Amino acid sequence: MIGGLAAALLPAVEKAGVVWFGCTGRVRRIPAGSTSLVQIESHGLGTIAMVDAPEQHYARYYEGFSNSTLWPLLHSRPELSVNCPENYASYCAMNAYMARMLVTFGGESSRIWVHDYHFLPLGRELRRLGVAREIGFFLHTPWPTAEIIASLPQYRELVDAMLSYDLIGFQTEVDRNNFADLLRKTFHIHDSGLRFSGRHGACRLAAFPIGIDAQQFADRAAQAAGDPDVRRLRASIEASRLVIGVDRIDYSKGLLERIAAFEHLLDRFHRLKRRLSMLQIAIPSRSNIEPYRHLQRGLARAVGEVNAKYGEADWTPIRYLNKGFCQSTLAGFYRSAAVGLVTPLRDGMNLVCKEYVAAQDPADPGVLVLSKFAGASQQLSAALQVDPQDTEQVARQIASALMMPLEERRARWQQMMDGLLQHSIHSWFFDFMRALVAAEREHPSLPAQTLGVLPSAEQEFAAAHR
Repeated sequence: MIGGLAAALLPAVEKAGVVWFGCTGRVRRIPAGSTSLVQIESHGLGTIAMVDAPEQHYARYYEGFSNSTLWPLLHSRPELSVNCPENYASYCAMNAYMARMLVTFGGESSRIWVHDYHFLPLGRELRRLGVAREIGFFLHTPWPTAEIIASLPQYRELVDAMLSYDLIGFQTEVDRNNFADLLRKTFHIHDSGLRFSGRHGACRLAAFPIGIDAQQFADRAAQAAGDPDVRRLRASIEASRLVIGVDRIDYSKGLLERIAAFEHLLDRFHRLKRRLSMLQIAIPSRSNIEPYRHLQRGLARAVGEVNAKYGEADWTPIRYLNKGFCQSTLAGFYRSAAVGLVTPLRDGMNLVCKEYVAAQDPADPGVLVLSKFAGASQQLSAALQVDPQDTEQVARQIASALMMPLEERRARWQQMMDGLLQHSIHSWFFDFMRALVAAEREHPSLPAQTLGVLPSAEQEFAAAHR
């Protein structure tokens, strides 16, 4: 299964002539200061370009600083953040390596768009190599409060490096304001309309909520009836109802809390037994990191306990799958489910909830139950919103979704679908690029192609836009 971010951005590659520049997934010994060969292949109107990663730095960069240090902090879990000077050194070395690759591949006239927490200091490295063109950055995760990010020993250096960008985009205004408050109150940098002065000129902050290609996803869902996996799922449901969740196994996703809420639902509403099942697709993620292994074991145990408590010979309350499916199959699964359950404890945006809405049958749509802590909750106000840690509330809202009249379901779905069609992945892409092109620096404004860096799914690839 392609990760949600990668699946969302591939249409931009195909339709906007984007060059996605990233890692092959292979590592090899690359001498310090060296570059690697670039492998290029066409993808629609765009191109995917890939390089091998330096073996001596990749694990510490990816599993170490990116996902054992930064990820928990950005999701407001400082107690899970592990800081190691060697990991930070490799993180900086990997960013310097990618900067050398981008300069070699893109040329001096490239406009650069950098994505996500793996590359916070990449703009600084590009400036050090003499890049004077516009450089934009987009953060796909949340940005926490100043108190949380300040627990990172290197936060001052990283935030200062981020000011090398002309434009920093965030998923929500809350994330943008958290970053702006940090600059004002901790760094004592004054702004003019969210434009802050850095050593390379002005850095503008803005919110750009990412979308999906809702129409394309809706078409996939409508055509998925013939998919073998979808046919088997629907046959197995028969007259019962289905609740669906699709996630990576990550402590930010609220999976244990979700299982507890579903158990509480069965406790409270006895009539739902044998008439309702939950399909939880949970993809193993970052399994070399101990908190993820611990969560995977705990989640399997929690599901087993619920099934042992309530299961019958011909009914399994929770269908728990640790494998991925292609986007077309997922679209069919979503369309088959009466309730989409998306309950992260903290999420930058969350695209699963948008995919669930887009996949619904307009004549008989399901209902989205959505965490108020997902960035998407600000756009999908017609969802039934919950605090994922409030077990009673989540259970009650699932029950409300199952009992909701058809007219109300249609009205809520239409409101959300209209928003998804208006704020698509394509409008997000062009809104950011227009803002980046408009960025003013003290360097000359010349015609340029666009080149950027972006992580992808579990490989956390770099990516470039032309």
